[in-house]
Amino acid sequence: MIDINNRLSKIWAQLGPDFLPFADAASAELPLGRLLRLSLFQVSVGMAIVLMIGTLNRVMIVELHVPAWLVSVMISLPVILAPARALVGYKSDHHRSVLGWRRVPYLWMGSLLQFGGLAIMPFALILLSGDTTGPAYVGQAGAALAFLLVGAGLHTSQTAGLALATDLAPVENHPRVVALLCIMLLLGMVVSALGFGAFLSNFSELRLIQTVQGAAVLTIVLNSIALWKQEARNSLPAPPGPAPRFADALKMMERNGQGMRRMIAIGLGTIGFSMQDILLEPYGGEILGLSVGATTLMTAALGAGGVAAFVMAERWLRRDIDPYRLAGFGVVAGMPAFAAIIFAAPLDSALLFAMGTGLIGFGGGLFAVGSLTAFMRLANNGQSGLALGMWGAVQASAAGGAAALGGILRDVVGQAAANNVFGAALNVPEIGYCTVYHLEIALLFATLIALGPLVRGTHFVPAYRTQTFNGGVSAYNYATKAEVGHA
Repeated sequence: MIDINNRLSKIWAQLGPDFLPFADAASAELPLGRLLRLSLFQVSVGMAIVLMIGTLNRVMIVELHVPAWLVSVMISLPVILAPARALVGYKSDHHRSVLGWRRVPYLWMGSLLQFGGLAIMPFALILLSGDTTGPAYVGQAGAALAFLLVGAGLHTSQTAGLALATDLAPVENHPRVVALLCIMLLLGMVVSALGFGAFLSNFSELRLIQTVQGAAVLTIVLNSIALWKQEARNSLPAPPGPAPRFADALKMMERNGQGMRRMIAIGLGTIGFSMQDILLEPYGGEILGLSVGATTLMTAALGAGGVAAFVMAERWLRRDIDPYRLAGFGVVAGMPAFAAIIFAAPLDSALLFAMGTGLIGFGGGLFAVGSLTAFMRLANNGQSGLALGMWGAVQASAAGGAAALGGILRDVVGQAAANNVFGAALNVPEIGYCTVYHLEIALLFATLIALGPLVRGTHFVPAYRTQTFNGGVSAYNYATKAEVGHA
């Protein structure tokens, strides 16, 4: 009997990592239950993303008849605040509140901003649609304020939350912890998309108000649970010298002269995957004739593809795959995905549309976790907020700008085609959408070119190099095997 038990234990030990790929993200410092509770802030972020780029943009364009260019501009407004993510991360690295916390004040303030934006958003959207006897600018100003508040909350809470998770976890567990937090973001998107689609299947303005304000309340509840007893007071000793200047901290994260190429690669890839963000659901409704519930399910398919990508990425990162190579795999997966979306219109195939949407989520997920892991490995000791803030600033800025560009390009090309600028053969409703999708394929090719020199033949290992701030504060950062010999 003892031999049988020993054999069964060995079998379960071998099967565990395969069927529970994130179980080894836990550690003595950050048990799995505590890590999962902390990850609830990512669920609230995913819920807000689905509302803005999925459900609400479809409702505004199709049901409320708001012009697509105005919708794309509103949804991209949070990009104005995206560059501040690097500064938020840097400030949270060195902040000491009266109670001795660093990350919690930023997480809580971000939650309140997110709540406030969602609370006023449905009323602002109704006014934006023209359902008012007052001036039109009231609805436009209200919607702009709502989206700005939600965007500011997302940027602040996500940057500080990811940094807090990496503070609590051991250095060697950082890639797995980041991957787990990313998959919780996608799970939040999938569950929210299913819930919103079911509740709004019989659309009315009252249901819209109930849905968005319910999401506001749920945001506060989830984030309060996530923050409870996560960060100890005065958990880190006071630094031996003054905090480094923001510019000096940025310079410390540069290595090999590849900083600009790194930013360009992430920016191009993010734009390539994000121009369709506000177009997929309207494309399904206007071109393929799908209902609100059906197109919201497409957003769920997008999230499901991302979940699958994060599971596979965690396994590959555990085997020391180069994170830039992982990002490149995601780019390659995205190209046929957009081709499938394009061909769904002439074939009138909702199935092909769903398959392409899921593959976009899969490719975008691999690209996101690969690029995020690469930035995590640039982090200095105690500077995880800055590293994640830099990645978030580039990623969010590119995503927001791409969303606006996608909507504007669709309207401009569609109007030109309707005026027979391109000839009768291209005077079809889907021409504006397909132009955007073709451009995204071209951008993904450009991303591969930018990623090429970043891919190394060596693996990343947790070897450290000591550097010094102006104030004498020492820190370490990751180095590749190739760099260790020259450190």
